[in-house]
Formats: sequence, structure tokens, C-alpha cells
Amino acid sequence: MKSGDNQWGIWVGWLIDQTVPNDHKSIAPMHDFILVYQRSGQWKRNLLPRTEDKDKQYKYEDDKGVFRSSDYTCAKTAEERPNLYYPIVNPNTGEEIWPKRTRVWAYSREEHERNVEHGLVYWGKTGKGKVPAYKRYKHALRNDGVVPQTLWTHDFAGHTDASRKELREILHDIPSVSDFATPKPSLLIQRILQLATNKDSLVLDSFAGSGTTAHAVLKQNAEDEGSRRFILVEMDGDIAEKITSERIRRAATGYKDAKNVFVEGLGSDFQYCRLSKEPLFAADGKIRDDVTFAQLAEFVWFAETGTGYTGTADSPLLGEHEGRAIYLLYNGILKDKTVGGGNVLTGPVFDSLPAFSGPKTIYAAANRMGTRAAREGVVFKQTPYALEV
Repeated sequence: MKSGDNQWGIWVGWLIDQTVPNDHKSIAPMHDFILVYQRSGQWKRNLLPRTEDKDKQYKYEDDKGVFRSSDYTCAKTAEERPNLYYPIVNPNTGEEIWPKRTRVWAYSREEHERNVEHGLVYWGKTGKGKVPAYKRYKHALRNDGVVPQTLWTHDFAGHTDASRKELREILHDIPSVSDFATPKPSLLIQRILQLATNKDSLVLDSFAGSGTTAHAVLKQNAEDEGSRRFILVEMDGDIAEKITSERIRRAATGYKDAKNVFVEGLGSDFQYCRLSKEPLFAADGKIRDDVTFAQLAEFVWFAETGTGYTGTADSPLLGEHEGRAIYLLYNGILKDKTVGGGNVLTGPVFDSLPAFSGPKTIYAAANRMGTRAAREGVVFKQTPYALEV
């Protein structure tokens, strides 16, 4: 299907199972669909990696390199293409070879002569074949890849039986893993990544489930030395903690399978974050009155560092990150000893803060230090406005 000049979509058929259910009452469903679409013409699909079967086709070799033989004819009749119906002479036997009238040569006389001149006509191992073939050299490939097709078979994209076994091997000691009857194969998601992403792409999965997408990203990065990142969202907290995040952790760092054999990890790391039950900000953009210091500390730390907060949230100094101290003045953290319960940055408030000799980022309701802030290496950020994003 198409929509506009720069948008298009196409359905890909994926064979989801390798065995036919013998108890099905009608026609057994054996495939599912994947919708592939682009929002603009700027996106270009990749070629898929060459498979071992494709490489095995290049089984011949001469002084020019490794090649495979391809058909020298085309699906046209002599009546349709009379210029392609002519005799070719085998130079090794002198025999004159005509194509069938129902399937003529794929090359004109002039093209055939050029093929002969460049040594691209193959007459078999002995050189005495009855039908010519065309030599396609592997080194002459314009691009080392395979054009994706609309039918994805088991050997190409995996199937649900293998994906269940894969998940249970990783999480064999977690009983609730059996609740996932049809997890997606990591190979299926890998094929999508190979088709649609670059090595530095950001991959989003809003229905994380068993964590297949993250696992596939880690596998693909390990295969092509990529640096893809992922964001997974799982609304069920029990699944997110026991299944999704645990699978990612084991896939990254390594694990012992059901036979107690250690499986090497794929490398990399991830952060596990929980969303607040309620937004921190009211409709007017101000921080809600019931938000605690600890809640806002987590938000500030993530906004500044991009990492989850692991501190105790009992001090205005939240911690140090890459040589910079991050402070938060909010909700009476200074026990109401100073102006506004310690929410306003003043000279006396600054002097009472835990000391840090390097650069400092300080979140507060207002800054009344004047030029001293710059001299002290302070970057001031006003709450809540600096946290709107």
C-alpha cells in the first residue's frame, strides 16, 4: 500500500510455526504479518546480510576469482524477442547451440560477444557443456547484501517454538516465564534491525513483554560492532522487573542455562527506570504541592545525568557526576534554617551546603547570590522551569 509520494507500507509474511496443529478445526494458521512502513522518503532500507546458503552458490573459481553460474536464457519466446534467438558456438567443441524457441538467450549478439571477450561465458567444468551459463563473480558484487523479500521463512527469521525455548533457557529458574506462550524470536527482530537501522540507531519498543527487542539489539551490536541503543516500555511492573529486565541483564552479562552451562554475555549495559504514578507537575507547570524531595531528586538527577538515581536523597548534594556536583534546594531540605525553607540560593545558603571544589549545578526556586555564583563555579537552574522537559 502507498500513501503520498514519500510514504509507503508493505506487509511481510512471516511463517510463525514449523508444525501444523493436527487438532485445528478449519485451515491451520501458519503465518503472521509484519507491517513495514516509512514516514518519509529520507529513510532507505538496508540490504540484508548475505547468508551462508547465498555464499555457497559461489562454488566455482578461475584465475579471476570465485564465481557462480547463472542462467544464460530469459523467459521470452523467439516470437517476442527475435533478436535474442540466434546460435552460439561452444569454442571448445565447435558445436552450434540454439536456445529453445520458448526461452531465448538473455543477451543480444553484441552483449554475448562482449561476454566472450571478457571471459564471462561458462561451459561447465570440462568446457564441453551443451548450454552456456553466465559467470557472476563474487568480487564484482555492487553491494554485499541481499534484497529483502515479502516472505520470511523459519530459517531466515525464526519461529515461535524456538523463541519459547530461547526464553526458557535464559529464564529457566523463573516460573512466570511460562506465561509467555508466543514470545517473538530474537532472530526476527534482528532481521528488522538489519533492514531498518544503522549502527547508531535508537530502537523503541512500547510493548516490551519478554524483552526480545533489547536482546536482539545486543545481539546485532555484537555481530556488527554497532552502538544501537534501545528504550523499552512495559506497563506491568511485575513483568518488567522479573522478566524483561532480568532477561536483558542476563543476555548482557552472561548466565547459566537450564543445564548449568555458562553462556557468555553479549556485553553492554542498561538502566531500569520506574515512571512516577502521578506527574510531578500540575497543569500550570508548577511542581505539585505533595511532591517530596526524594521524588524531585530522582527527576533532577536523571535530567542532569541521564542515569537512574541511587543516592539516599537526604542531602541537598545529590551526588557527583563526571566531575560536577549536583545540588537541589527544595521542600525544606535545609530544615527551614534559611530563606524559604532553603529553597532559594543565597550566600548563607550556599555557605551551608556540603562543600565541593569543582563545578556545581544548583537547582533552586531563585538565585540571590549575584555575581558570586559565577565566581564559585555555580550553574544555577530554576525550578520548576528548568525541568519542564
